[in-house]
Amino acid sequence: MIGSSLVIPFLPLYIEQLGVKEVARIEQWSGLAYSATFMLSAFVSPIWGRLADKHGRKLMLLRASLGMAVIMTLTGLVQNVYQLFFLRLLMGAVNGYVPAAITMIATQTPKEHSGWALGTLSTGSVGGTLIGPLIGGTLSEIIGLHHVFFVTGGFMLLSFLVSLLFVREEFVKPTSSDLTNQEVFKMIKHPKVLVAMFLTTFMIQFANMSIEPIVSLYVKQLARNMGHVAMVSGAVVSVAGLSNILAAPWLGRLSDQYGARKILLVCLFFAAIVFIPQAFVQNLWQLMGLRFLLGLAMGGMLPSVNSLIKRSVPQSVSGRVFGYNQSAQFLGNIAGPNLGGQMAAYLGIQYVFISTSALLFMNAGWVYITGKKLLGTHATKA
Repeated sequence: MIGSSLVIPFLPLYIEQLGVKEVARIEQWSGLAYSATFMLSAFVSPIWGRLADKHGRKLMLLRASLGMAVIMTLTGLVQNVYQLFFLRLLMGAVNGYVPAAITMIATQTPKEHSGWALGTLSTGSVGGTLIGPLIGGTLSEIIGLHHVFFVTGGFMLLSFLVSLLFVREEFVKPTSSDLTNQEVFKMIKHPKVLVAMFLTTFMIQFANMSIEPIVSLYVKQLARNMGHVAMVSGAVVSVAGLSNILAAPWLGRLSDQYGARKILLVCLFFAAIVFIPQAFVQNLWQLMGLRFLLGLAMGGMLPSVNSLIKRSVPQSVSGRVFGYNQSAQFLGNIAGPNLGGQMAAYLGIQYVFISTSALLFMNAGWVYITGKKLLGTHATKA
């Protein structure tokens, strides 16, 4: 995830270097290029999940990491923004390392410890996502934008080698024939729980990703005439990674003790509140402090959703179901950056923070109102 997120702080700068000069068009292309990776991923994730259930999760780890290593390296050789968009789109076709890892951990962890296990895994996933921009911003200052993609490809290749040599999986190949989507949902006792979690995952990612592709432009506004914009932007994005790493395992233990739905609800409300003042900050220190607080809430969101899903589905179809949830996450990754980029271009960056907060409040209210009906009868610690 460090490798995947290295490009976040300087993607608008890279697009400008490829020949796009107008600020509004840079903002628009930033949203499109950033979300392009997730366009195909939203459709292929259930397919990879089905193959994971049939042939094992480790094979999916190897496929995804090697494919991304090749494509990310080629991205450093593009000559225009259209080639960049195409490769970002192609990246989505081979993506899927994280959902395979989530499925592997979920299927090999006792239910009473699933919150802790998935929370710990989240420190690698989300923490890497947020720390990566700091590394990417720093490297872009040292070696140049194009060369950062070569480094990123190296990170992907390293993931492939580590997975190949050190990951062990106790996988029993199913004897039953391939199930249809309808048959999968018939195997689930409370399908409404899954629909609720899919929608929540979409809304969480929609909110989280709305500001990502334009953060460097916001940094420019707050720190006029300051140099090293890419590096500072990376620091602003990455500061939430530290708090996420600190909070995720702890929140995972709390979800095992008090219920994943309660932790999810608290984190949603807290994040919605923290987003509001980000629209009115006067300097970078204020923005970084609020990002740190946001990371605390992020540490409990998706792990709580994954824990609830893990408790809701049979192990034989868990890969397929986590693939569905990953599709919802990718759809949020598509909608968030695009709406954020377009809103920033036509209304201003501050409105992105305000609308994101409103979306999280709506989602938190929806979880509060419907949560007991959907989840209260499903698990003792829902």
